Amino acid sequence: MTTAQDQTPTTAATGGCPVAHHGYEPFQQNDPFPAYRSLRAEEPVMYDERIGYWVVTRYEDVKAVFGDWETFSSENAQAPVRERGPEAKRIMEEGGFTAYSGLSARVPPEHTRIRGIVQKAFTPRRYKALEPFIRDNVARLLERMLEREDRTGDLVRDLAYDVPTITILTLFGEDIDQIDTFKRWSDSRGAMTWGDLSDEEQIPHAHNLVEYWQKCLGMVEKAHREGGDHLVADLVKAQEAGAEITDHEIASVCYSLLFAGHETTTTLISNTLRMLLSHPGQWRKLQEEPKKIPGAVEEVLRTSPSIVAWRRKALREAEVGGVTIPEGGQLLLVMGSANRDEAVFENGEEFDIDRPNSREHLAFGYGIHYCLGNMLAKLQTRITVEETLRIAPHLRLSDPDAITFGENLSFRAPVAVPVIWES
Repeated sequence: MTTAQDQTPTTAATGGCPVAHHGYEPFQQNDPFPAYRSLRAEEPVMYDERIGYWVVTRYEDVKAVFGDWETFSSENAQAPVRERGPEAKRIMEEGGFTAYSGLSARVPPEHTRIRGIVQKAFTPRRYKALEPFIRDNVARLLERMLEREDRTGDLVRDLAYDVPTITILTLFGEDIDQIDTFKRWSDSRGAMTWGDLSDEEQIPHAHNLVEYWQKCLGMVEKAHREGGDHLVADLVKAQEAGAEITDHEIASVCYSLLFAGHETTTTLISNTLRMLLSHPGQWRKLQEEPKKIPGAVEEVLRTSPSIVAWRRKALREAEVGGVTIPEGGQLLLVMGSANRDEAVFENGEEFDIDRPNSREHLAFGYGIHYCLGNMLAKLQTRITVEETLRIAPHLRLSDPDAITFGENLSFRAPVAVPVIWES
């Protein structure tokens, strides 16, 4: 068995050699998969001193850590990767920013209590009723894109950006004319929590997070005053009927779900169309057999998930993949690697919409923190593929090799997905 002391890298300053990271760069997402493959083969539990995390890359190890919440706490899941600078801290403190995770960073029994209440409001019935609305939005956005005389578009900007944001704002009873505002807030939340920002770069994002949190508090206050038929009102009604949830906790749920509900789905829609269009044979297969679309979405989640890595903290000394993690050790669980582990997925690097076990992926996590909104994300993505096949089956990627992804520790989102079509 390897110990933490054995694995902690030496440096030139102490007379040792610089550590090898197998090509892994924590914040680089353009093509992390060769590095993941190398890590799985050579050092599946690697300490990365650059970020202070144990990087875990094999499927069984990632799944085991997710499944053992009593040993591996989620309390660091929403902690900033880089400490907030003094000015950002001042802005947030003076702005009354006290937001906390809705669910993903909470631990039982608090997590169990809040999730049980939210789950009753966040029902399949409620968002299934949104299906015609989602379909109409997708069709409208596609048709508007196809009106362009230059026959060029961007599936992020022209489609994936709006669809889930409109859906989640409607689910929360908010006006859809706020799309750009919520996107600005979400970009700041992603950058401040999972990005690698300097103290100076944090400042505008700190202002945005204050605005975002105050909006969430205001949504709860409004639901108390006016009621309504939406998720926030449902949570307030549950509280008034005796459910054990505070206004601050409801606001924190809003803070988390408004971000997670559109940011990751924007990326899932973008990646799904990108992956399918970059495999024309499989795109044609879906045209011929639309019933394969749900399986295709699962295969995208496996091979190109929105979230490639998530965090946990060891509450006591524990072993992961034959390596001893010290008490307090922080782990980065790389689902983007685990989902391609050939011990579970035959020819795991290949994209195959007919793969029989695609749904065993860990893109939505595993265990008590399994993503609450997974069905809504897959519903919107399925509808988007169906409507694109109906309205714009002739789309082609203009330059697949030129697509880039934003720098981030956990989220792998394409900056743009440029497409072209014939007249």
